[in-house]
Amino acid sequence: MCGIVGYVGEKKVTPLLLEALEKLEYRGYDSAGIALMTDNGIGIKKTRGRIADLRKIVEESGECGSTVGIGHTRWATHGEPSDVNSHPHLSKSGRVAVVHNGIIENYMELRDFLITRGYEFAGETDSEVVSELIDYCYSGDPVYAVRKAELQLKGSYALGIIFSDFPDQIFALRKDSPLIVGIGERENFIASDIPAILKYTRDVFRLDERELAVLTRRSVTVLNSFGERVDHVIEHIEWDSGAAEKGGYPHFMIKEIMEQPDAISKTIAPRLAEGGGIELGFKSISDEDLKNIESIKITACGSAYHVGVVAKHLLKKWLNIPVEAELASEFRYDDPIINERTLVIVISQSGETLDSLYALREAKAKGARTVSIVNVVASSIANESEEVLYTWAGPEISVATTKAYSTQLVLIELFGIRMAQLRGTMSPERSAALIESIKGIPEGVSHILKDVQTIQYMASLYFNSQSVFFLGRNIDFALSLEASLKLKEISYIHSEAYAAGELKHGTISLIEDDTLVIALCTYRPLLEKMISNIKEVKARGAKVIAIINEDDIQTGTVADHIIRIPECDEIATPSLTIVPLQLFAYYIASLKGCDIDKPRNLAKSVTVE
Repeated sequence: MCGIVGYVGEKKVTPLLLEALEKLEYRGYDSAGIALMTDNGIGIKKTRGRIADLRKIVEESGECGSTVGIGHTRWATHGEPSDVNSHPHLSKSGRVAVVHNGIIENYMELRDFLITRGYEFAGETDSEVVSELIDYCYSGDPVYAVRKAELQLKGSYALGIIFSDFPDQIFALRKDSPLIVGIGERENFIASDIPAILKYTRDVFRLDERELAVLTRRSVTVLNSFGERVDHVIEHIEWDSGAAEKGGYPHFMIKEIMEQPDAISKTIAPRLAEGGGIELGFKSISDEDLKNIESIKITACGSAYHVGVVAKHLLKKWLNIPVEAELASEFRYDDPIINERTLVIVISQSGETLDSLYALREAKAKGARTVSIVNVVASSIANESEEVLYTWAGPEISVATTKAYSTQLVLIELFGIRMAQLRGTMSPERSAALIESIKGIPEGVSHILKDVQTIQYMASLYFNSQSVFFLGRNIDFALSLEASLKLKEISYIHSEAYAAGELKHGTISLIEDDTLVIALCTYRPLLEKMISNIKEVKARGAKVIAIINEDDIQTGTVADHIIRIPECDEIATPSLTIVPLQLFAYYIASLKGCDIDKPRNLAKSVTVE
């Protein structure tokens, strides 16, 4: 959430900052602003609303010719969305401007301290405290001022800072919130994420914890918390900037849904070894370590957590050991029972999800072995895990995840099969069959995506629904969680997912005439029970869409509509079942005219607790 950009070079900075901020809109925001280094000091332009609103303000004020500046898109945490609460924040002295991602937990204490020293505050944000605190610590040395202020800050922060006394420099500092540095020819950049600056440079590196970067147009100096210079290996971004563009699609979400066959293939291919094996590429956790694991905890947030709930069912059966899926936001506050024979798997698309990062640190502190599944290379979670499995899904821009979810799912399945092979809990014949089924998932997804008309038609029937209920059992219930989340986050329709066996324990009281129920009926061992559940809601006036297997001839006789999933092994079924439900959510939101890629109040990368 929120987005930071910064530039020092020879180009006019205003259009560059505005364009870079537009590339970060997917992160979620409610206000935007820029701070420019001018001949008259630091100039601030900011507003509540979209970048288009900011652009109008900038155009009306005229081009200042500045070549140094910082910009920000804010997602409100402390203080309502407003012009005054927007970033950047300029100290009352006019000497220091700051953009900030994260949360300063002790901002009220610092605010009170500064007020007693004569400082005044115009807004309600925690971030305004940072600019005034740095100003208070400043006596001519900007690095000293930033470091002295940092000692007082509690919480998470990525900071972009400019000083009026140093008009050719940008300062950047991070703790628990991502920040990258881009290297160019006679120009350098800071940004929250690569797409913001990919048009201008492909050479980047990520700041590590508590590193302070000093950028000029000719150099970048990185200092650790001891003041020592640190050298970083420059990463050259290989994927094309077009991967972060819509490519003719009306929204990033539908583009990314359609990209899933290719994304899944790219996730699977590097893990398949000759002779039907699976190659994880681990260096710190040995095969022997995996054999000795006694329990697994999967922790994540949102859709990544839903991947963990699906995986829990599969891994528990394959490995014959306890496997739990836990919300990362609860994990470290729940006194998790873990030790050196516990494997903790952390799943995160961005690799920067703060709750998941804290859960990872809690697991490590208690001696657990740790593996992360992430998309973004060299992200915080990837760097701090013992081992990392990259999904290689490419950039995902839409806030509502689709291809990241699908690639995380196949990757954790491959991991589970490999672990079962090592532990001897799965026969060679069964593991070979499962691997072949996984290899067939891209083709199965492609088959579903070739015919979306049925989904569009059903969306046209039900886009005015007030409430939608998703029902399923076992893995189908786990998939219902994700399907419900997809619908509610982009269409704003109230939806809930329930284990179908819980209907009689209260949920069925919510069913009335024409209530839409989406029943997932692909888990074969409990199909007859699901049919009974469909009959129960139909008897109370519900309309039912059933997701069924290709050879299912029973369920279609009781549901109002059916969507068939191509015949496949149980391991592939979750990957195929979720696709029509992603499409259904998309077309519902499209018919309602919602802002699909940037749903209200949501952010792509949640870097605060």
